[in-house]
Amino acid sequence: MDIVQKFLAFMVVLGVLVIFHELGHFLVARWVGVKVLRFSVGFGRVVWSRSFGPDATEWALSAIPLGGYVKMCDEREGPVAPADLPRAFNRQSVGKRIAIVAAGPVANLLLAVVLFAGTYVVGIPGQRAILAAPAAGTPAAAAGVRDGDLVVAADGTAVKSWQDLRWRLLRASGGSEVALDVERPDGARAVRVISIAGLTGADWERNFMQQLGLKADFGPPVVDEVVADKPAQRAGIVRGDRILAIDGVPIASPADAAAATNAHPGVPIAVAIARDGRRVETTLTPEVIDQAGRKIGIAGLKLKIDPDVGAQLAVTVRYGILDALAQGARKTWELSIFTVKMLGRILVGDASLRNISGPITMADYAGQSAQAGALVFIGYLALISISLGVLNLLPVPLLDGGHLLYYLAEVVKGSPVSDRAFEVGQRIGMAVLAVLMALALFNDLSRLF
Repeated sequence: MDIVQKFLAFMVVLGVLVIFHELGHFLVARWVGVKVLRFSVGFGRVVWSRSFGPDATEWALSAIPLGGYVKMCDEREGPVAPADLPRAFNRQSVGKRIAIVAAGPVANLLLAVVLFAGTYVVGIPGQRAILAAPAAGTPAAAAGVRDGDLVVAADGTAVKSWQDLRWRLLRASGGSEVALDVERPDGARAVRVISIAGLTGADWERNFMQQLGLKADFGPPVVDEVVADKPAQRAGIVRGDRILAIDGVPIASPADAAAATNAHPGVPIAVAIARDGRRVETTLTPEVIDQAGRKIGIAGLKLKIDPDVGAQLAVTVRYGILDALAQGARKTWELSIFTVKMLGRILVGDASLRNISGPITMADYAGQSAQAGALVFIGYLALISISLGVLNLLPVPLLDGGHLLYYLAEVVKGSPVSDRAFEVGQRIGMAVLAVLMALALFNDLSRLF
């Protein structure tokens, strides 16, 4: 059933993104007077179609659902009736052709703006960015971060939630430092300058917040479930216990406890818990398991944030319609730039090729986001829409960006590129896309198995 749900969620994501992308091409083509012969969702053999509209455009569903296309009247692709020659794509000015081709990726980016704006109008639930005391030797400790610091801005940009703080830091990757404006519990203001220069590309791909020493202060986590015949049960830990400290280090969130047990596979650790108003000490030896070639420790616990503390920290980020549109546009722009930066880091070897994902991973994430709720699913849809828009603008033949490159060359030289150059470019583009698709599929299968 889980597989079916993920497949359906993936089909919804793919269908929405393809339809909006191709609608961009279609609407601008119609607007500038080009005749559209077919609007297809999917490639390959047409399995269903209907023709209607002033030009009897064929609206079709095709057998391979991984994309779509808009087929326009074009002398390079087949004979054109004399009456339709003025409306052929190849006879339009270079400016009109640029507008038609660019409209697809732009439609995806505009869709992301609207989707993000919609979530901001409804309100995005999150947690206030209150920090716990950092571990000694971390950049946060060196910057003077203290328990209870509430982050209100990062490098001058307002921070409204823990998720917002994480994104601000991720955007700053590759820089040297980030200035956090914080508010103390007594209302005093301070600035904590966090050095990020020491983080590598691999650090940013993992839990970079932990590397920096920045962690949320949710208070001691509550034991929600103890797995039978696992180390936690053998250590006498029971449901309802609160994890106060591990090896003398205070625990301020479920993530803290997980990190502490993961870091000590097969090594006894001292666990301090609160039970019925008293402090209890016990010793736990995390079970050793292999995760992606790395040995980690597992306690056999499911933890949760104290509901009362969670309610106090909860915040809903919400804007009015105009502000929501502005925030949606800003987030779309920031994510677009971040996507380009990440691609650049992959090309120069500063980021792993494993960041390239294919349809299996997309389906998995689509299913997980759908299970997490409508807002999460809409956010994921917006994120993938941005990725699709940006990737299609890359100057790779066969993609929209490749065609735009041809047209820009035409603007510069005053005439279209030669058929030979076009043919060579298409072959190069096909080879590049084939390699990327193979790599994405390999990464998908590696994660799966």
